[in-house]
Amino acid sequence: MDSDELRALLESVARGDATVGDAAATLEAGPLAGYTDLGFARLDAHRGIRTGDPEVVYAAGKTTEQVVALLGALAAQPSDRPAVATRLTDEMVGAVEAAFPDALLDPVARCVAVGALPAARGEVVVVSAGTSDEPVAAEAAFVARAFGAGVRRVCDVGVAGIHRLLAERDALTGADCLVVVAGMEGALPSVVGGLVGTPLVAVPTSVGYGASFGGLAALLAMLNSCAPGVTVVNIDNGFGAGVFAARVARR
Repeated sequence: MDSDELRALLESVARGDATVGDAAATLEAGPLAGYTDLGFARLDAHRGIRTGDPEVVYAAGKTTEQVVALLGALAAQPSDRPAVATRLTDEMVGAVEAAFPDALLDPVARCVAVGALPAARGEVVVVSAGTSDEPVAAEAAFVARAFGAGVRRVCDVGVAGIHRLLAERDALTGADCLVVVAGMEGALPSVVGGLVGTPLVAVPTSVGYGASFGGLAALLAMLNSCAPGVTVVNIDNGFGAGVFAARVARR
């Protein structure tokens, strides 16, 4: 439950559409409890109220059984947002499909959403330099949509063929926020930042030959961008970029 949902619940009580008991039961099932203790994890039930966005399961390092249990507990919380997990393994994808047949799964992004997606507010355009950057770009796009933004993709427009990017300028200027994903030398966000004034978050990826140092070269290039207004997240952090972009677009 986020602050908008809390306000809607209190307004429904004020109108007489819901009783005080109904509201109390809803709050006790989520925010007032603070967290759900699953033994191996304490799932944050209050994050939506504090930040506007609910907790997300980071599946890396967890067992398949833990991921399924966490998703089930998140989905049981009172919220208009889906329960989301990122960085799923192939084994986890199969287990989640079996446990939640109606879940939205993206095997490229390695993400899942259990529950209906929220109505889209604003537009995030996710721009990727090459097909090798696709897993990170797909993660950013999936998370931005699950966090309430409309999403459009612009793929394979890296600086090696800059004319491909220029053909998409209208899409770039029309967005509320851009996520620009690139590996190798990481030049694409600087180019995009020099073309448009749209809020932009750059995502370096660990794609490239040895001197790219697992994405460090792209990260440093983006941090040192000559184009003003380029914000940068960590290497391969499509999740963080998606959350940031959705928050911008929703406003």
